[in-house]
Amino acid sequence: MSTKNTDIPNQYRPGWLDSLDGRYGIARELRARFDEVCADLGGADRLSYMQRSLVERALWLEYWLSQQEQALAKGHTFDVSRWIQAANSLQGIYSRLGLDRQKREAPSLTDYLRQREASA
Repeated sequence: MSTKNTDIPNQYRPGWLDSLDGRYGIARELRARFDEVCADLGGADRLSYMQRSLVERALWLEYWLSQQEQALAKGHTFDVSRWIQAANSLQGIYSRLGLDRQKREAPSLTDYLRQREASA
């Protein structure tokens, strides 16, 4: 029996993304976004713990903001001050991470050909 979560937690906690049950679409979608943001930053293998933590926090905030916006659209309770605070926090995280894609280091053609010959 799986002990994985099927929904996003109401409050941020470290590791929330890994705790989601991957059989659900929301888990797969958010993990794909995590991979995409990490790829834009040069690859998850190049990121520090702090950067990966900020990416996870940013994704949680994005999800929370979208939930609040859906509540507003449906005429439910909407706290504009909390939304603004979260949006500003998200902007701060993305500014800290950087908005531009980072180049991923690739081996030179010579090194690539040597590796290819060695593995053949």
